[in-house]
Amino acid sequence: MCYPPDARPPEIPADLLRVMPPISGGAGGADVVLTSEDGGRFRAYLAKAQDGEAGVVIAPDVRGLHPFYEELAERFASAGIHAIAFDYFGRTAGTERRPPDWAYQEHNAKNTTAQILADLTTAIGHLRGATDARSIYVMGFCKGGRVAFNSAAEHSGTAGAIGFYGWPTRRSDEDPSAPIDSVDRMHVPVLGLFGGADQGIPQSSIDAFEKALSDRAVRHVIHTYPGAPHSFFDRTFAEYKSESDDAWRRVLGFIRTGDPAARA
Repeated sequence: MCYPPDARPPEIPADLLRVMPPISGGAGGADVVLTSEDGGRFRAYLAKAQDGEAGVVIAPDVRGLHPFYEELAERFASAGIHAIAFDYFGRTAGTERRPPDWAYQEHNAKNTTAQILADLTTAIGHLRGATDARSIYVMGFCKGGRVAFNSAAEHSGTAGAIGFYGWPTRRSDEDPSAPIDSVDRMHVPVLGLFGGADQGIPQSSIDAFEKALSDRAVRHVIHTYPGAPHSFFDRTFAEYKSESDDAWRRVLGFIRTGDPAARA
């Protein structure tokens, strides 16, 4: 599991906020139920900024639309970025809210790359239609980090991809969705953020991904935080506050400028 069931996202550094968030931690949001191109229905959570033309689609970890990602969408809205987080498992688990510690494993096993890409396309379209967002980024975590990296190749009309600790290379010979295999088709800038003490993703995989991006002249920044674990972007890890603050500055700098090297 990427996060403890009760985890909440780290706060945005105060100087980056556009509006003061309520006690809940964000700018407020609402559930929406969307229909994908194959007829599958899934839940998403939309948080609108007061103004602005930048937006982000959030691809969660293996648990799908956990409250962590709903609050994360609200935090983006507080920073002036329209945001929508979407669920992977509407076809098998339904569109109702689920407890944070639900048994996602069997549903994750049935989830396909084609379904995820279709639902991501629908979420992008909904964010564009429901808000003033015109410059839309895809950001993901763990499983969703892969989704975000792959969106740089699979989705037209987006402005960039942001992946937090998404496995970038093949995990086996049968791995069908390694981002490194789609680098040739990536057409938007990429920001990758990793933990140097991640027990699942070796530094050699991160280095190989960065080399592939460089060799294909994909505009990118790949940053590894020395000593940080997988899922360091979590307020329960108080000792990684500086890394989380820096990650916020990198993510918001990228979204606000289009430059993956920018920092807010």
